Amino acid sequence: MVTFGVIGCGHWGPNHIRIFSSLPDSKVKRCADLNEERRKAVQGAYPEVIASGDYRDILNDAEIDAVCVSSPTNTHYALTKEAIQAGKHVFCEKPLTLRPEESLELKHLAAEKQKILMVGHVFVFNKGITYLKELIASGEMGVIQYAHSERTNLGPFRYDVNALWDLAPHDVSIFNYLFDSSPVNVSARGHKCLGPSLEDLAFAALEYPNNILVNIHVSWLDPRKVRQITIVGDKKMVIWDDLDQMGPIKLYDKHVERTSTFYETYGEFQLLSREGSITIPHIGVQEPLKVQGQYFIDRVRRGENPDIADAAKGYDVVKTLCAVQQSMNQNGNPVVIEVQ
Repeated sequence: MVTFGVIGCGHWGPNHIRIFSSLPDSKVKRCADLNEERRKAVQGAYPEVIASGDYRDILNDAEIDAVCVSSPTNTHYALTKEAIQAGKHVFCEKPLTLRPEESLELKHLAAEKQKILMVGHVFVFNKGITYLKELIASGEMGVIQYAHSERTNLGPFRYDVNALWDLAPHDVSIFNYLFDSSPVNVSARGHKCLGPSLEDLAFAALEYPNNILVNIHVSWLDPRKVRQITIVGDKKMVIWDDLDQMGPIKLYDKHVERTSTFYETYGEFQLLSREGSITIPHIGVQEPLKVQGQYFIDRVRRGENPDIADAAKGYDVVKTLCAVQQSMNQNGNPVVIEVQ
C-alpha cells in the first residue's frame, strides 16, 4: 500500500485525491491547501483525509510514501525538490518546472535520493493516443509527413501562466511520445487579447527529426471546446478527437500518388489523390488519470523508474515550451533547441 499526501486542492488536486483513494494499492492520508474552503470541501468528500494549511505536515509525516504536487505551476520546482529531499517519491503535475535547468536538477536529485519522480503528462496514458503510437510504429501510415493539433475552449482562464504553458504541455508531450523525440527547432506567435500580461492563444510550429512538421494551436478564447490531432502519412491519415462520441480514432485510407504521366512542358509528374474507406477502430473506455495513477504506484512499489512521463520527458517538454515562449517573445523568430 502506497500512502499519499496531496499538495494543492484546486483544479486537479481533488481528482488526484479521488484516484489515489480509489485504487487498491494506495490511499491518501493527508492533503494541504492554503484555501480553507478547499480544505473543507475535500474533507466533506473524503472524511478520512487530514486537511492542513501547511504542506510541511505532509513532508514531516513518516507514514507518507509519495507526494502528489498539484499546486500552481510556479511552485512545482520548490515543492518537488523539498519533497524529494524529505525522502518522498513525487508525482508532479505538468509542467514539471518553468525552467529546463530546474527540471534537470530535479531529475538528478531524484536519482541521487533513489526516489521516483514522474510528471502528469496524462494524455500519454489515453488509449486513443497509445493507439496512435502503435499505428505509427506499425508502418501502416507510411512515412509521417506532418501533424497538427488543436486544443481550444472559452476558458477556463488562468492567472499564473499563459495559454501556452497551461495547454501546450499536453500536445508537446503527446508528439514527443508519438515521435520518440523532442523538436529540433520551433517558431511561434502568441496574442494577448484579454489583458496585457498573458497570451490567451498561441500558434506554434515545431520541427521534429525526419523532417516532420507539427503545428500546435492552443487558446482560451475560442467558441468551441476542441481536443483534436491530425497526423498525415504518405499511405494513410488519422484523426484523434477526444470528444467524439462515435469513437476517438478515424483512420483514413487516403494518400497522394504520382502518376507515370509526364508533363513535357513543365517536367513534373501529375499528383492524384486516392480516396479509400474510413475506419473507426474500437478503443476501449478507460480513465487516463486512473491508468496514470496506477502506473506511478506500480513504479513506486517496484522501485523502478518510469519509462513514460519520467523526469527526462518532463525536462524535454519544459525545454520545448521555453523555446516556444522565446520565439513568441521575438515575434516568431525561429529558435533552435540544443540537443543535450
